[in-house]
Amino acid sequence: MTVEIDFSKREVSENREFDPKYASRVMMILAGLVLVVMYIEGMLTPSLHTIADDFGVTSAQVSLLLSAYLVGGVAFTPIMGKLGDIYGKKKILALVLLIYAAAVSVTGFSPTFSFMVISRAIQGIGLTIMPLGMSLVREEFPREMVPRAQAFISAMFGAGFAVSLPLGSLVSNDFGWRMTYHTAIPAVILLAILTIATVRESRYRRPDVKIDYFGAGLLASMLAIFVFALSEAPTWGWEAAGTMELFLAGAILAVPLAVYERYYSRRGGDAIIDGRLLSERNVLVANVVLSISGMGMFLAMQALTYRFELPVPAGYGKSILITGLSLVPFAIGTLVFAPITGNLVGKLGVKPLAVVGSVMAAIGFMLEAFFHSYTQMLVFEFITGGGLSIMNASLINLIVLTVDPKNMGIATAMNGTFRNVGSSIGAPVAGSIMSSVTAVFVVGEIGTSPVYARMASSLAFSYIFLIAAVSFIAAGILVFLAREVLGRNGPKEMVEEP
Repeated sequence: MTVEIDFSKREVSENREFDPKYASRVMMILAGLVLVVMYIEGMLTPSLHTIADDFGVTSAQVSLLLSAYLVGGVAFTPIMGKLGDIYGKKKILALVLLIYAAAVSVTGFSPTFSFMVISRAIQGIGLTIMPLGMSLVREEFPREMVPRAQAFISAMFGAGFAVSLPLGSLVSNDFGWRMTYHTAIPAVILLAILTIATVRESRYRRPDVKIDYFGAGLLASMLAIFVFALSEAPTWGWEAAGTMELFLAGAILAVPLAVYERYYSRRGGDAIIDGRLLSERNVLVANVVLSISGMGMFLAMQALTYRFELPVPAGYGKSILITGLSLVPFAIGTLVFAPITGNLVGKLGVKPLAVVGSVMAAIGFMLEAFFHSYTQMLVFEFITGGGLSIMNASLINLIVLTVDPKNMGIATAMNGTFRNVGSSIGAPVAGSIMSSVTAVFVVGEIGTSPVYARMASSLAFSYIFLIAAVSFIAAGILVFLAREVLGRNGPKEMVEEP
């Protein structure tokens, strides 16, 4: 015989062991880590056009700086997540922070574009901070508080962008983009020390788990090949032999990856793409939808940056500083709506809010595609940022409140992998479209002779935003396939009556 127990009743016993002061300290440290990482990543965005000019590369090629970071995250996230399950999430988080600090330090001194791409790939280990942190939150917070904590930490994404875009662009505008890296190093080191000194070791361990290094290498290699092909195709030609060979090589790698992951799972290993976890409907839906969300965000950031900085009439002709300030409405949208989502998701449920977020983001992108004034773009940015924030802050609960805590490291790491795969595709797709869909513009004159330049046309930006809008509409439809975990329609736990 079975009886139903409401989750809220179970929380009474969990709260007896709950240390609110310690949990608050942990939440503030994790929020600070997200804030600093997003600052470091956001501060680079307004300088992409300048970096491309400094190193003599195209808009498609400079997108490698965003994609390399994400490809590195794809390789590191599942490995670090599983190492956290084996040795403790606090130990691995501290190690990640030390490596991240070193990579950030080196990137600021990059002598060549190739060197910077490689150092950015190593810097991608910073993307493992969020999954490890979310796992610690699930272990240190009772279930009813998890959505609020998740939303607060998610809000730091918006806060990080809100701080990084104007501050990073100000430093870059006055002292050069390299100085933005140098100024971030003390904050990373300080937070690493606080993490080591304050955060307790995680209570769940899986010392018997094996790490799928080969699967991680295959996935990262396949993704890197696709990203490189997308970034070089506008230069080489989409039908050039080299471009076709790269796309073919990436597709071929998908076969041994799928075969090996299936074999590895059957042997009892925790594969990078874990079929057992993905068989859980909520995990699969959340991973696919958040992958789409990541792609949409990087599509937008790459396109908006170039639209603001390109000379009139191709763009708005803004400086690095004004470009950074112009991107702030996007960040404010994410910052404003994340805590609101955290307060509402427990009452309304994940699915309604996730659908609202996807529709809101799609509307914002659609407006960006058809209306082109500078002032309108600032308003539409806020809408897209808010939609992305609502979707991300609500959907992460599908994973965190569905998966067994002992598998949390693996589940959040796999979610990070899916999100990074989508994000890594977004930037080169936007760069490729801008390099392929171009027009010749008159940008000045020498004496009485006009000066012409070929740049991305307005149609290119419209294509990019329309792709993002359609992606988010698809994401909203997929959300309906999930099972609700919160709100009135949330589950009740079934237990055997003694």
